[in-house]
Amino acid sequence: MPAKTILHIDMDAFFAAVEVHDHPELMGLPVVIGSPPDKRGVVSTCSYEARKFGIHSAMPSRTAFKLCSHAVFLPPNMKRYHEISEQIMEVFRHFTPLVEPLSCDEAFLDVTGARYLFGDGPAIARKIKAAVLEKTGLTCSVGVASNMFLAKIASDLNKPDGLTIVPDSEKGIAAFLAPLPVKRMWGAGRKTQAILEAHHIRTIGDLQTVAPAKLAAWVGESAAASFRRLAFGIDDRELATASEEKSISNEITFDEDQRDAKVVEAALLDLADKVGMRLRRAGFYATTAQIKLRWKDFSTITRQRRLDPPCCDDITLRETALELFRKEALHSPVRLIGFGVSGLRLTADAPQLDLFQSPEKKTSTRREALSRAVDRIRAKFGRKSIQRGSNLNEN
Repeated sequence: MPAKTILHIDMDAFFAAVEVHDHPELMGLPVVIGSPPDKRGVVSTCSYEARKFGIHSAMPSRTAFKLCSHAVFLPPNMKRYHEISEQIMEVFRHFTPLVEPLSCDEAFLDVTGARYLFGDGPAIARKIKAAVLEKTGLTCSVGVASNMFLAKIASDLNKPDGLTIVPDSEKGIAAFLAPLPVKRMWGAGRKTQAILEAHHIRTIGDLQTVAPAKLAAWVGESAAASFRRLAFGIDDRELATASEEKSISNEITFDEDQRDAKVVEAALLDLADKVGMRLRRAGFYATTAQIKLRWKDFSTITRQRRLDPPCCDDITLRETALELFRKEALHSPVRLIGFGVSGLRLTADAPQLDLFQSPEKKTSTRREALSRAVDRIRAKFGRKSIQRGSNLNEN
């Protein structure tokens, strides 16, 4: 299996950035989002201009006012922030369905499968940054690494509008972490930091060199074992997506109920192409394909077929979709057509040597290569830059 590529993306001073974007007259001013200074309350976030005065999140608003009396204090507009957050998450999911939101302004992304379509981790990060900026007018900072811990640390190192790439080698990872303060470690709260400080452990590099038995005596065996692993950048956790991706599907409801089978078939083929692209982008192979038909009277049927060998190419998906559809008599106008795949796995069956490879396996491999080539062309020149003959002519 290839090494994973994980991104941690964090919007820069999100609430304040949204306000400045919506109100350009605030550009360059110290902006504080939170309770007004004449009320009891705290700062939610603030612009980088305000941070120069020592203002930070969770600080009492009255203290923030004392530090910068000419700051612009604004109440949070959560409806607007969530609206922008949805746009940002939509951008993320364009690149991969494997997204774990941590809040409305940050998320982990597993882009391992997306490398076939969008390039390596740094290239994907740059594309995402550009897409977020184009869609929202806001900047974000990205950490690129082989696991979640490293990506999270990296995204915070070069704010705002940063891109930090963590080395891949064990030696490079250890060197990357060594100069960072212990407080960067997950699980190292103030009490733990105080204990380590008492033993002159101030950096992650210090943790890398301390004897395991001593560390266990200071913070306990469980915490010591965790710190030792993280100090060398070892983190095996998987993203906790909102709902584990078990299927991928798309559907369309026609503006007018359709009696023309050719019109329905054209829509079905387009759906199969979209599902195929999402499947490859996520790095999956499907073992089952399914169509969904809803008639004028809202009665609905589904039909499915096993895919053997598992596949992710458009040609097989399109052929299967048409096969399933053409087995059904159009006894009534079609209101909705859908296509989906399930039984997802990260790899197809292990290929044999070409001498013994079955014709079906060889065909599947060639079709996948062709579909990925089409993906790359469309990613560079647009979805309409290359079309299949079956989209231009009647089947």
